[in-house]
Amino acid sequence: MAELRYLRHFELAVLRTNKVALHTLPVCDQKFMTCFPVCKQNQKFNLKQLYIMPIKIAAQCFVARSSVGSLRPGEKGPQNGVGATSSYPDNYQSMNDFERQLQELFDDIKQMIRMGNKNDATDLLKANYEMVNERLSGGTKGVEEAAVLDIIALGFMAVGDFNFVGSLLNEMKEVVDTLKDDAPRLDSILMHMGSMYSTLGNFERSLDAYQRAIYIMERTYGKDSTFLVTHYLGVAKVYGSDGKAAKAVEMYQHAITLLESSRGAESKDLVVPLLGLGNLLLKEGRAKDAEAHFVRVLNIYTSLYGQNDGRSGMAMSSLAQVKWAQGEMDEAIHLYKSALQILKESNYMSVDDNIMEKMRVDLAELLHAVGRGREGRALLEECLLITERNKGNEHPDLVTHMMNLASSYSQSKNYVEAERLLRRSLKIMTKQMGTDDQSITFPMMHLAVTLYHLKQDEEAEQFALEVLRIREKAFGEDSLPVGEALDCLVSIQTRLGKDDSELLKLLKRILKIQEKEFGHDSEGVMVTLKKIVYYLDRLGRRHEKFPIQRRLSVLRRKYKQMGRH
Repeated sequence: MAELRYLRHFELAVLRTNKVALHTLPVCDQKFMTCFPVCKQNQKFNLKQLYIMPIKIAAQCFVARSSVGSLRPGEKGPQNGVGATSSYPDNYQSMNDFERQLQELFDDIKQMIRMGNKNDATDLLKANYEMVNERLSGGTKGVEEAAVLDIIALGFMAVGDFNFVGSLLNEMKEVVDTLKDDAPRLDSILMHMGSMYSTLGNFERSLDAYQRAIYIMERTYGKDSTFLVTHYLGVAKVYGSDGKAAKAVEMYQHAITLLESSRGAESKDLVVPLLGLGNLLLKEGRAKDAEAHFVRVLNIYTSLYGQNDGRSGMAMSSLAQVKWAQGEMDEAIHLYKSALQILKESNYMSVDDNIMEKMRVDLAELLHAVGRGREGRALLEECLLITERNKGNEHPDLVTHMMNLASSYSQSKNYVEAERLLRRSLKIMTKQMGTDDQSITFPMMHLAVTLYHLKQDEEAEQFALEVLRIREKAFGEDSLPVGEALDCLVSIQTRLGKDDSELLKLLKRILKIQEKEFGHDSEGVMVTLKKIVYYLDRLGRRHEKFPIQRRLSVLRRKYKQMGRH
């Protein structure tokens, strides 16, 4: 179901935009990052109170280690940092006061972002930056300043100000480059730097930060310590993002081996690296290899919590993706349905959670793909009803559900219902984005196509022309989105009986875009060439027609030999 797949990708792109701040750290640090998700109106803050304690204490209390790095009997613990009292200052009350104030800062930022008040969160972070910047300007550049910059950078990652994060990372690098490897908490700071560099796409610096952190950890705790797992997962993520899958697999497997030897083959701590490795293999098209890791995760959760626990449901959902990738559609559908049922009955997450929403859309797409459109449509209607109930009848999040549902109705030839949904989508988006924003061309284009199927050609033409105008302005006259709009317009105007020479001009524009984007031998080019030959023949322009025909014949032979035409 090509249309539904396309719209689904559009929807997930919107979700990623809203959630990017939650994924800036490795999985094992997600608990820490929940201090910064999306914000409390008109709240006043006494910023000076945030730094009434000695700033050097900050390095000891910023980040707690995750469960992956927690101690077990016989394991060697940290010599510096949160778990080691030998490095704490003598004034425990001062340390506790500072920790309390720091926690209040985190809580304030968390609350502000959650309430949608990003501007106040940004002001608070900048005020704290100005304070630590005074110390840096005065020549004080120690681990304490690096630790405070670290927290501020993580805060700006959460509010989505990536440009300022890049500047902060440059300052942090200047400081940490001067620090000795035995500086307290330096490994955690480096780990966060590695993660933030990775999010910004600077993989070289990300690896440098992670590798120094690993060197420090290996020297402090030994090469067999599970404290290294967090760092290995960070490096694996960087390699995977940088297209170095083999190295990423090696790092994931190293982390898994460390945990197995320390925690046992059934430890829940294995879930994070197993999922990371499975997802990487799935992305690389190695679904069969990925399956074993997802099955193992499901077995771990089922053994620990039972098959009706929400965690087991999530594992089933991951396994469903593998089955789908392998073409085992019935098994994938069964796993998706079971996962959704378990998540719903266990109250593991809210029914309007983005994860459950994505699962319903995935299952709907799969059902359409196997010809079970009615079942898929029921899931899309459920998504729409849940969003309406929780966000209101005019919320922008309704649009992707209505467009998906309209595509489903169009596939079943119920164009009247598709038209109703698309008009409503366009109204919501126009109210939200204005009449010239390129995003409104998504429902507008689909509405033009639907009206064409309903033989309302004059109105369809007006919408197609408006899409063309907006996209030319937004993307340029030779862009792929413009080519899509032109293709739609040609179909409509052909049935309206527009002038052949004008239609030929439009087709030549489409051909130029297709050649640029897909190459001179693409299938799309061949289809457009057929149309050009047709109109050249109608116009009696045989001297132009013959070279196009020869080119078309060459392409036809090529695709015939490939068994595709």
